Amino acid sequence: MSAPDRRRGRRPGTRTGARPARARTPKGRVRVGERFEAEVGPVAHGGHCVARLDARAGEDAGRVVFVRHALPGEQVVLVVTEGSDGDRFWRGDAVEVRTPSADRVEAPCPYAGPGLCGGCDLQHVALPAQRDLKAAVVREQLARLAGLDVDVTVEAVPGDDEGLRWRTRHHYVDLPGGRQGMRVHRSHEVVEVDDCLLDAHRPPSYDVGPHTFAVADGGFWQVHPGAPGVLVESVLAALAPRSGERALDLYAGVGLFGRFLADAVGDTELVSLVEADAEAASLSAENVPGAEVHAGPVEQVLGAGVAPEVDLVVLDPPRTGARRPVVEQVVARGPRAVAYVACDPAALARDVATFAELGYELRSLRALDLFPMTHHVECVALLEKVGSDLG
Repeated sequence: MSAPDRRRGRRPGTRTGARPARARTPKGRVRVGERFEAEVGPVAHGGHCVARLDARAGEDAGRVVFVRHALPGEQVVLVVTEGSDGDRFWRGDAVEVRTPSADRVEAPCPYAGPGLCGGCDLQHVALPAQRDLKAAVVREQLARLAGLDVDVTVEAVPGDDEGLRWRTRHHYVDLPGGRQGMRVHRSHEVVEVDDCLLDAHRPPSYDVGPHTFAVADGGFWQVHPGAPGVLVESVLAALAPRSGERALDLYAGVGLFGRFLADAVGDTELVSLVEADAEAASLSAENVPGAEVHAGPVEQVLGAGVAPEVDLVVLDPPRTGARRPVVEQVVARGPRAVAYVACDPAALARDVATFAELGYELRSLRALDLFPMTHHVECVALLEKVGSDLG
């Protein structure tokens, strides 16, 4: 989804002048708008599949194109949406499917498809197959970036309606006359949308189990109604907290995990939370009364010596991941277990590789479909010291 924008929108099937999301200097002849036939290859991270143009493309044979609106194994006609002769790869949309996959379905939303709303990547894919594709991406990222062969299954989460009506916070682009729209993929162009089928049309609930959380207007909270509960369940199952253990909740938000860690270890004073956003940190102190709460960038706060020894750590970083400096600071505290909550499998895999260098191995992984119809997937990984007791 995109931030509000006052640019003039368009109705489905009509176009205003498209503007790319990033200005790029073409490397040679621009190929945007050209059509090619291709067989679609494997799914890749980012909501597309990889196609390599064959001999039918003439001098362009061998060119890699990241194709949206396609499925592995399909024969399609694609249109190049970004690319020039000097680029390493192109981007494209499948605009005609010659040989469809058995997993292809009619998109439930009339605004999904090439040149239309960019909010969903996978509406053309049957829901079980969507989860299989996401699992394949998680496996591939862990294999390529962390050297691990991990069996991954993406689980459905209660709270959506067959992958629809799950988004409890939704932002449209404001259009003239009180109309609303959504942006085209990688563009400032806008599609007028009467109703997004992901929009749950209700305020989120901030009740999780026995606790009610204070959250700022517009502050971060999981948008899938089933997400907070299942994430807490997954983190606690992974860490198996024991009474009296010391816990550290990093990128704590408003203290969702910290509150339940405090319950599990028996004393809020045994829990420390770190959150960069000052308002969210203040709410963490309200939601986890008695806990030690620090406002500031995680790397800086840890570098100042906060919570020098802990038994348990929860990491819930932004899409870019925790990165090496934070991972090193976590390992320096000697936790017996780390639960890593990840919204990006590539960032997770890079950080898992860093943990491995520093003596912590991936022991378990749970993948959750918190964002149906999109390529996004949430993972909860358990990392423990190499050679530590599995029991």
